[in-house]
Amino acid sequence: MTELKRLVGALKRESLDRPPCICPGGMMNMIVEDVMDLTDSTWPEAHLDGEAMAELAAGQPENGGFENYGVPFCMTVEAEAMGAPVSMGDRIHEPRVIGYVMSNSGDMNSLKEMDLSSERTAQVCRAISLLKKRNGDIPVIANLTGPISLATSLVDPSLFYKDMRKSPEKVQILMDFVVEQLVRFGKAQVEAGADVLTISDPSGTGEILGPKAFERWAIPALNGILDRLSTSVKGTIVHICGRLGGVAHLLDDIRSDCISFDSITSAKELALRLSTKSLMGNVSTLAIETASPEHLKRMAKVCMDQGIDILAPACGIGAGTALSQVRTLVDSAKERKSS
Repeated sequence: MTELKRLVGALKRESLDRPPCICPGGMMNMIVEDVMDLTDSTWPEAHLDGEAMAELAAGQPENGGFENYGVPFCMTVEAEAMGAPVSMGDRIHEPRVIGYVMSNSGDMNSLKEMDLSSERTAQVCRAISLLKKRNGDIPVIANLTGPISLATSLVDPSLFYKDMRKSPEKVQILMDFVVEQLVRFGKAQVEAGADVLTISDPSGTGEILGPKAFERWAIPALNGILDRLSTSVKGTIVHICGRLGGVAHLLDDIRSDCISFDSITSAKELALRLSTKSLMGNVSTLAIETASPEHLKRMAKVCMDQGIDILAPACGIGAGTALSQVRTLVDSAKERKSS
């Protein structure tokens, strides 16, 4: 079975030979320094060069690492293309937004549509195109910053969250605009050749918003993207950080194939509460970087025993993580027998 067929099968909750082991990209960065050394492609240059970006992404599966390609390697591409200033980081630090475009949630005149011809959006799509041609058996994963996370990269989060209560009409206008821009970028990535779409929304968690606001704001925005892109890809993943217990009863309302989640959420409990989703995660990124191989394998086994369908880090891995640790995680999935 190819890596692509295995991942799509897992997303659709089909019976498989074993679980796949992936790291999607975007917020869930998959790149480590060992891969930079093996491919002669490095950060921050690769963030701006589609060929180097593709080489880095390919360096994982081609060297025994994660069983997918995933770009970009951060969650700043969309905000930058909409006018936000971004620091490109360095060899071990990802790019980050360093200023806000909007003075408040209603300051729409300061906001521009996403420029899909901008350097980085174009290079992400170029990387996807190159990766799709490189090996059609490896899944190419497109990544979008979640709608609330993008909104809070454009306006100060404290103002945005306050306006959810005090000026919901302003927030709705902003969210509608953000969703539209994300759909445009998502379509561009799909047209470039992406097989699977991941949306990661670390600022739109149940812990931050609370259940009522999560249901009011996060779910409709996510579904606004998924409803327009799902039919164009082979599968969809939504990643939500933090503890999910308070919003677990709402997760089936998200129209993705899969929910990816943090290590602080119990896979066993979530598996009991979700009836329509495959589960992805949720191995601690700290453990992936620092645990002994034996302990890491035990942790991976526990995750799979508790109901994980797609073995993956609970978040993006640090660039200092040894590739050998990633291989250990992948080997844990490869050694798993079908149940």
